[in-house]
Amino acid sequence: MTHDTQNEIQKASLIGRILSMEAFLLLMGIASLVYGIVNDMIMNIFWGIVIIPGVFVLHKVRKTDWTKHWQEMEAEHRVGEERESARKSAADESRKDDDGK
Repeated sequence: MTHDTQNEIQKASLIGRILSMEAFLLLMGIASLVYGIVNDMIMNIFWGIVIIPGVFVLHKVRKTDWTKHWQEMEAEHRVGEERESARKSAADESRKDDDGK
């Protein structure tokens, strides 16, 4: 009998995805919301309403490629600095021209 490690990795990955932190938080948010609605408890309803969208925000944040994001931010920052230095040099040249006349 052969040992299929790739199949085990896929199963572990599926189990890992099902039992992930996001799934647990979503389950807790739904449970809190349902418990609050059934027992008419405002705080449980509030926390359910807060947790459920928070899970989707957390998923989006964890999914984001942060290295790429920071590289893009640095590139934008460099372009802004270049524009600023070009603007300052143009202003200095116009001042020199005004002083020379």
